[in-house]
Amino acid sequence: MADYDLEALSLTELKKMQKDVAKAISTFEDRQKAEARAKVEALARDLGYSLTELVGTETKSSRVPVAAKYRHPENPALTWSGRGRKPQWFVDALAAGNSKDDLAV
Repeated sequence: MADYDLEALSLTELKKMQKDVAKAISTFEDRQKAEARAKVEALARDLGYSLTELVGTETKSSRVPVAAKYRHPENPALTWSGRGRKPQWFVDALAAGNSKDDLAV
């Protein structure tokens, strides 16, 4: 392993070295993961399975949109679920004398 006199290096050289080290660490980790995956796939294959059969596929739960509770009186395309911040059209309608029941879907 090479010894560096870090005190003798310029700021530019130190930043380049830092970038090179970060890249080396990242590629090392990627190689380690690929090697581990290959070993696990080989073991699964030896047992007569594929890795996806044993592990399954990852599924992320998707958020389901909430049904609208309120609709704009003049533009039915504008809706609000009643969650989160009140839209400006809702605030304006309440200020104009409408009630929440008037705007309900």
